[in-house]
Amino acid sequence: MNEALLRSLTPNVLGILVRRGADFAAAEDAVQDALIEAVRVWPADPPRDAKGWLVTVAWRKFLDATRADTARRRREDLVDEEPAPGPAPSADDTLQLYFLCAHPSLTASSAVALTLRAVGGLTTRQIAQAYLVPEATMAQRISRAKRTVSDVRFDQPGDVATVLRVLYLVFNEGYSGDVDLAAEAIRLTRQLAAVIDHPEVAGLLSLMLLHHARRAARTASDGSLVPLADQDRSRWDTTLIAEGVEILQAALARDRLGEFQAQAAIAALHADAPAAEETDWVQIVEWYDELAGLTDNPVVRLNRAVAVGEADGPRAGLAALAALDDSLPRHTAVAAYLHERDGDLMTAARLYAEAAQKAPNLAERNHLTRQAARLNTRRPR
Repeated sequence: MNEALLRSLTPNVLGILVRRGADFAAAEDAVQDALIEAVRVWPADPPRDAKGWLVTVAWRKFLDATRADTARRRREDLVDEEPAPGPAPSADDTLQLYFLCAHPSLTASSAVALTLRAVGGLTTRQIAQAYLVPEATMAQRISRAKRTVSDVRFDQPGDVATVLRVLYLVFNEGYSGDVDLAAEAIRLTRQLAAVIDHPEVAGLLSLMLLHHARRAARTASDGSLVPLADQDRSRWDTTLIAEGVEILQAALARDRLGEFQAQAAIAALHADAPAAEETDWVQIVEWYDELAGLTDNPVVRLNRAVAVGEADGPRAGLAALAALDDSLPRHTAVAAYLHERDGDLMTAARLYAEAAQKAPNLAERNHLTRQAARLNTRRPR
């Protein structure tokens, strides 16, 4: 089985399906299903034309999925057209689907990836960016997850921790503006908090509410990003902030600290500051230390370096940054910011320009490009 050949053919096959009229997400699913079929069939019966085989099978998979979806929608329409014999409560099974996809036969990372793709509606590229791995690696992970659960019964739902991770990643994608899923993630987390009494469920809900409260202030009228320090705090939703803080305080009082509670505590300190210069950065660093002890996430340590730079000065922040892998997403942007704070405008401008080239989305790229241009105009000629 030539896996390298499959990987090399995948983009071409995907492009052909899209040109034939398939939307990208449906085409991506069809190609992944075709790859699974190739893994099953090719060792015993290799095709003479690998690319042609994949295109044919993927297109059939796409047509089958489209017909099935059309038939399902028609059945739903027919049900909607028939009056119910009596009052019946409406049901939302989305949260249940999250639990079912977090199947015990899967590893936690595979379960999250599969759920994000199958239920959350995220693309493989978006999931890969959330996990800090190449897109091809994530595509293989999702394909393996599909193969694993293809012959099992979904009667053993996954655990709460995995579902929380999925909801958190869905919210982050929605909050970034690429896919507007933030409100849906909050809705589902509220449902989960209503049926499961757990401090980390409450911590996640608090975190989402505190971040969502700042959403209106995160972009200017022209769509450009507004950094936290420059945001108009009068545009923050004080009702959501008050709710988030109240939920967090109740969770922390149970003395069962988890990473979502720690993140929410950091968000609450930002929300509590009347102005950026009044932010309690010393306490934020302490919470980042707690968070780093709970999770080995390198992004946590990257954010901690920023907080150290604010609390103890930019050179302390740069020292903390030096201990981290410089290939981390946004590492270069953080370095640029700290060098600017330290007065090294030439280095900061160069790093902002480099960070812009690595930015994961257009809004961030434009923001970093403007930062570089701003510093270049300030430098002496």
